[in-house]
Amino acid sequence: MPDSARLPDRPVIRQLPPDAVNRIAAGEVVERPAAVVKELVENALDAGARAISISIEDGGLKRLLVEDNGCGMSADDMLMALERHATSKLVPGDDGLIDLLNIHTMGFRGEALPSIASVSRMTITSRAAGEDAAEVFVEAGRVEGPKPAAWTGKGETGTRIEVRDLFHATPARLKFMKSERSETMAVTDAVKRLAMANAHVSFSLESNGRNTFRYSAHSATPEGHLERLGAIMGRDFRENAIPIESERDGVQLSGFAGLPTLNRGNGSYQYLFVNGRPVKDRMLTGVIRAAYQDFLARDRHPMAALFVDCDPELVDVNVHPAKTEVRFRDAGNVRGLIIGSLRHSLAAAGHRASTTVAGYALGKMQAEQGVQRDAPLPQPSVWDRSSLFRDSYGATPPRQQPQSFEPAPPAGVAENEARYDAPSVRMEDTPAAEAPTHDFPLGVARAQLHETYIVAQTRDGIVIVDQHAAHERLVYEQMKTQMAGDGVKRQALLIPEVVELGEDEAARIIERADELSEMGLEVEAFGAGAVCVRATPALFGNMDAASLIKDLADDFAEYDEGLALKERFEDVMGNMACSGGAVRAGRRLNAEEMNALLRQMEATPYSGQCNHGRPTYVELKLADIERLFGRR
Repeated sequence: MPDSARLPDRPVIRQLPPDAVNRIAAGEVVERPAAVVKELVENALDAGARAISISIEDGGLKRLLVEDNGCGMSADDMLMALERHATSKLVPGDDGLIDLLNIHTMGFRGEALPSIASVSRMTITSRAAGEDAAEVFVEAGRVEGPKPAAWTGKGETGTRIEVRDLFHATPARLKFMKSERSETMAVTDAVKRLAMANAHVSFSLESNGRNTFRYSAHSATPEGHLERLGAIMGRDFRENAIPIESERDGVQLSGFAGLPTLNRGNGSYQYLFVNGRPVKDRMLTGVIRAAYQDFLARDRHPMAALFVDCDPELVDVNVHPAKTEVRFRDAGNVRGLIIGSLRHSLAAAGHRASTTVAGYALGKMQAEQGVQRDAPLPQPSVWDRSSLFRDSYGATPPRQQPQSFEPAPPAGVAENEARYDAPSVRMEDTPAAEAPTHDFPLGVARAQLHETYIVAQTRDGIVIVDQHAAHERLVYEQMKTQMAGDGVKRQALLIPEVVELGEDEAARIIERADELSEMGLEVEAFGAGAVCVRATPALFGNMDAASLIKDLADDFAEYDEGLALKERFEDVMGNMACSGGAVRAGRRLNAEEMNALLRQMEATPYSGQCNHGRPTYVELKLADIERLFGRR
C-alpha cells in the first residue's frame, strides 16, 4: 500500500486550558479596542448608569478606561464576573430553564470581562450600595485581589474598569490593528451610537488627554432625544428632521428622519437601533433606501436615526458574536412598518424643503464676494451640488433650452397658449396680490427670471422656484394618484407618432406595452425596429413622444430580465413626468400661471424636491438678505 493511501494516525482529543478558551472567546468579541469599549459601556448602561466617561490612549491599544455611576459590584460579584459563563442577566424560569431569546439587557458582564482580561492587563474598581470599594487586577488569567480601594468615582456607587496593553498576550493580533487614528475613529463611532440610543445618559470621551466630545443628559422626551441626535448628527439634522412614530403587530418604530433635500453622498448618517442596541443590518438599510427612492437621486442617501422596539422574543440578537446584526421573526412586518412610516411622515411634511438649501445658496453668494476679496471658497457642509443636481441616469444635466414641443401648463390654469407667447414677465408687469402674502407659505409671484425661475414674495423674505423641477414633481404626484385609482388618463393622438428604434429596443418597449398602457402610454409594434404611439398621458398635453419612448427604451435596457415595470414604478413615472409633462425651463409664464404653480406646490406632498432629489425652491429670509448686504 503506498504511503499516500495510509490512514492518518488517530488524533488525540484534549481539553483546552482555560486561558486558551478565554483567548478564543476574546477573538470572537474583542476584535479591536472599539469592541472593548462597546462591551464595557453596554455593561455600564445595564448597571443603570446615568453618567459614563471614556478615556483612551493610542487608539485604546495602550490604555482605555470606562467609568460609570451605576449600581456597582461587591468584591464577591467582581470575582464571579471574571468566571466564564457567569452573568446576572439571565435568570432561570419556574421550570429551571433559561430562555436565551428573552433578553432584556445589552450584554453579559460575566462573558465580556474574562475575555477582555485574557488579552490585556485589566483593573476593576467598584463600589456597590452598602459595600466598601474593592479592586481586582487580572492578567493572563491570573487574578489578584480583591483588596480594599479608595473610591473616587462619579457617584456613591459605580464601576471603573481600566484596560492596559490590549492584545499583549496575543501579539499576532496587534499586526492586524489599523492606525491609531483609525482605531480612535472606531471607538468614537461606537460610543456615539450608544449615546444616540440613550439620551438620558451623559457621555464624555477623551483621547490622549484631549476632550473629543461631551454630551450632557437630556430628558426622556422626543425633544430631548432630538437634541442628542442633533449634537451627534449636526445642527442641520436637528433643524430639518421629521418625527417618526408608529406601531404594527407589536413592533414600535420611533426616531427622526431628514427631509429628502437633506442628504449625503453615502449612507454613513443612517443609524438603526433594535431594542436600544445599535445594529448594522443590510435589510434595514435597504428599507430606508426604498422609502426614499421616490425622492432622491441614486447616488444620494438620506439621514435618519430609527429605533425599533419589540418583545425580545420577536428578534434574535445572537446571530452575530458582537451582536451587530439581528434577525426578526417577521422581517416583512418590520420592513413594511419602516417604509410606510417614513413615507407617511414625508408626506406630512408637504412642500417643506430643508434649510440647508438656502444656507448653501447664501454660502455660494458669500463665496463669490470672497473671490473678489481673494478669500478662500467655503465648501458646502451638507450636500454637494455637483452630485445632487444629477438626473436619474447619474449624469449632470446640461443647461436646459426651450423645447420645440408645447407641454401642458400647470393644472388649474386656463390652457391659453397665447399666454406662453407673451413677453418675459418684468417686475412691474405683475399685478399686486389680492391676498396678503403671509396667507401663502410660498408667497405671491412677483416676477419670472430668464423664463426659468419664479420669484415670489413671502411675509418675511423671498422664494425662488425652479419652475421645471417644481412642475415635474406636481405632474408625477398626479400620475401616482391616478395610477392608484383607475389608471393614468390618456389622450389619443389624432395622428399616431411612429418612433424608429433598434430592433432590441423596440422589442423591449412592446414587451411592456400592457404595463405602459396602465401608465397612460399606448404603444404597438410598427414593423421591425419601430413603435407606434397612439395615446399619451393626458397630464402631459402636447409632448415629444419620440424622446420619451427612446428614454424608456434606455431605462428598460438597465432593468433585470423579467423585472416587472411596476417594481420600477417610481423611476419610470419620474422620467416620464420629467421628459413629458413638466413645464420646461425657457417657458414664459404670466402671473396667474406662476401663482397657480405655487398654490399647487403648497397643496402637494413632497413638492420641496423634484423626482431626482433636486430642491424645487430656495427660500431666503430678509435677515439673510440683509446680511449679504452688510446691513446686519
